Amino acid sequence: MRFDIITLFPELFAPLLTSGITRRAYENGLVDVRLWNPRDHAEGNYRRIDDRSFGGGPGMVMMAEPLFKCLTAIRSERQECEPAPLVLFSPIGTKLNHSAVAQWTVSAGAVLLCGRYEGVDQRFIDQYVDRQISLGDFVLSGGEIAAMALLDAVARLQPGVLGDEGSHQLDSFNPALDGLLDSPHYTRPEVWQGHAVPPQLMSGHHALIERWRREQSLSLTAIRRPELLEEARRAGGLSPQDEVFLKQACGSGSTEDKPQSSKKL
Repeated sequence: MRFDIITLFPELFAPLLTSGITRRAYENGLVDVRLWNPRDHAEGNYRRIDDRSFGGGPGMVMMAEPLFKCLTAIRSERQECEPAPLVLFSPIGTKLNHSAVAQWTVSAGAVLLCGRYEGVDQRFIDQYVDRQISLGDFVLSGGEIAAMALLDAVARLQPGVLGDEGSHQLDSFNPALDGLLDSPHYTRPEVWQGHAVPPQLMSGHHALIERWRREQSLSLTAIRRPELLEEARRAGGLSPQDEVFLKQACGSGSTEDKPQSSKKL
């Protein structure tokens, strides 16, 4: 899997590629990341890659020609029968979620374009961009943070990257949890500032622990992200036991069975 990243600030990616647990994916070649600066393909003494917007207005716009030349160099090096998609991180893009990340893990990768300033010349977007992705309804100074988010999410799903092979399967939004939120987690000491670990987790009873975690996941999702609960219900992911619990815990308005850490979220 190879990701070619078009960015004016390739140095921003150094900590991502050399630090943390996901560095294993880059060091072992599971995720091949190559950085390209469009300024290297610009003309003139100043290697200009942006200009004022036609029609006026604040800010600058990334020029089409340096981006085209940079993309051409990438395509030449990749030498693919079917060109990898060119992805632009943009506010109008489809929001990135777990399902989309999972699809990238079984792909051959992509070319990621990190926009800057007021954006990219629309003619380049119309001609060459295949997909647009957004992290959410907010604007970043550039696409680099969005690109890092995608790379990190994809890298941690690669076999052998995480210490525990099954770790990511219990992440929030994962199909193993029917797309629900993960349950709260606790570690030593057993009592901290007068607050004890839930007794179910200390019982040693695996079935009881599993059911407690499922109910915490259900409650937390119902409180924080009810739309995920409805999606799971439509997909047939909720068992009759789940439905009974939700009716008792949420329908009664009682907080007794709600996630024990929800007050801190």
